[in-house]
Amino acid sequence: MALSTRIFLIGMPASGKSTLGKELADLLQLQFIDLDTEIEEKEARTISEIFNKAGEDYFREVEQSNLFNIIDDKASFVMSTGGGTPCYDGNMSKMIKNGTVVFLDVPVEELLERLQNQDLATRPKLNQPDLESILTITIKSRRSYYQRAHYTLKGKAITAQEILATIKD
Repeated sequence: MALSTRIFLIGMPASGKSTLGKELADLLQLQFIDLDTEIEEKEARTISEIFNKAGEDYFREVEQSNLFNIIDDKASFVMSTGGGTPCYDGNMSKMIKNGTVVFLDVPVEELLERLQNQDLATRPKLNQPDLESILTITIKSRRSYYQRAHYTLKGKAITAQEILATIKD
């Protein structure tokens, strides 16, 4: 597979999509796009506010609209998607057809550790008691979508260089 100039990073919250996406974009000299940030800017409110005031269905419509518009408008980028983005209304098929999709498969124990020092109020699906159970159930329900990615990188310490080497092969 030739190196695409549209790269989508998918995976669970705290898997490193945004951090690694910025680093990968720098390595490739491409624009970095955080889909959640794009949505917040266009909606002029946080993801949590959208979930709380308009509901998840509305959020998913806005998410898809933003995703599809970016794909239609931009020839090259590295995008960090939301954790649930690949799981709704043909989003994964659109990403697969229009770029290279990389699943960052980070163990639940590592996700838990990374999330311990974060304000979970900004993560509406995770701001609940028993975070480990929520993460375990969520990854189980999303795995079939995530596994459709062109590439899967597993581990606690995935690097942008590792992603680049994988997608260049």
